[in-house]
Amino acid sequence: MAPVVRNGSDGPELTKMRWGMPSPHSGLSASGRDPGLTNIRITASGHWSRWLGVENRCVVPMTSFCEPGKLPDGRKGNVWFALDESRPMAYFAGIWTQWTSIRKVKDDETTDELYGFLTTDANAVVKPHHPKAKPVFLTSQEEASTWLTAPASEALELQRPLPDNALDIVANGGRQDDG
Repeated sequence: MAPVVRNGSDGPELTKMRWGMPSPHSGLSASGRDPGLTNIRITASGHWSRWLGVENRCVVPMTSFCEPGKLPDGRKGNVWFALDESRPMAYFAGIWTQWTSIRKVKDDETTDELYGFLTTDANAVVKPHHPKAKPVFLTSQEEASTWLTAPASEALELQRPLPDNALDIVANGGRQDDG
C-alpha cells in the first residue's frame, strides 16, 4: 500500500492503493492467481491503453527510490536515487484501476484499487545499477498536473528518461530516511 494522488470528482485526491496492476491473461498462474505488474512500459499495448484516460491516471509522491545494484564495496544491495541530496518531492507517473482478482491464494478473491508506474529507459546515473528501466519521473507540479489532466498524446510525452544530471545517488544499502 502506498499514497497515490488521482483525479477525484472535486479535483486531485490523496488515497492509498495497492502496488501492482492486473496482469495480462498470459501472466496469470494456473491457479488463477494474479501477482500483478508493478511497471508499465509499452503503453500502446491494448492491455495498458484502456487505462490511459485521465480517470485512471495517478501520480505517486516520492522523495527517493532504490534499485537493486552493485554497492561501492562490490556487494549487491539497494542504491538510492533522488533529485538531489535534500530529497525534494517529485512524483512517479502511474495508472490505476479497481480490480477483482486473487492476489494471494490465502486471501482468496479481493477487490482492490491497484496502481503501477510507467517506466522508461534508465539515464546514465541509474543505468550502471539497473540498466533495464526506471520509473517515469515528474519533477514539477506542472508535469504532475499535465500527467493528470492532459490528453493522453500530450501526457505520454512525459514518458522519457530524465537528463543525466537530474538524479543523484543519495545512499547505498538499507533505507536511510525517516519515511
